[in-house]
Amino acid sequence: MSLTLYFLCHGDTIYSREGRYCGALNPELTPEGQEVANAFVLAYQSIRWESIYVSPTKCTLATAKPFADAVAVQMQLRGGLQEMNFGVWEDHCEEWVKEHHLKNYLNWINDPAWYAPKKGERAVEVASRSMLVLSEIREKYPEGNVLVVSHQMTTQIMLCSLLGIDLGRYRDRIEILAGSVSQVKFGIHGPLLQKLGDRAYLGSELVSRIGI
Repeated sequence: MSLTLYFLCHGDTIYSREGRYCGALNPELTPEGQEVANAFVLAYQSIRWESIYVSPTKCTLATAKPFADAVAVQMQLRGGLQEMNFGVWEDHCEEWVKEHHLKNYLNWINDPAWYAPKKGERAVEVASRSMLVLSEIREKYPEGNVLVVSHQMTTQIMLCSLLGIDLGRYRDRIEILAGSVSQVKFGIHGPLLQKLGDRAYLGSELVSRIGI
């Protein structure tokens, strides 16, 4: 048996719904976001879980807690799993950023690995802190299933880091939406992507009501 990591992106928030940058604002789940959390319980509680690692923010904790309670596994909170900090872009949409910080935005679009939103984080910095958490998990749990509850861009960056994809292309190569599940199994040849951005467990009706 080998280690399998399940990456769950938190449920719907007002920021994911409205397309506003949010890395440090710590929003609550919407009612639909809480439905996502409940749907994940129903879909995945029958699996045997070794541990649950969670970003210590309101939306990720609210997403993970019903599941942790259902499977009787204590949540492990890790700051390294928090979302990318968007600095002065926080609470604003893409159009506002283009209007007020166009040069900064274009640099970020061209190479987000090494350019950050003004006063925010680069992808390489997010990769450094989040991969420390994954290294901890792999050391503690060489076998079994571990759930990692995090955020859109942080999950994109972790998956790129595991799969050897250029961090500068994390937004172009990996799509992660609210409530999506990705699955990586560690075998003798390294990480194997078994599932990417899956939301089928939510059902089409709920998916139609939640944001990206």
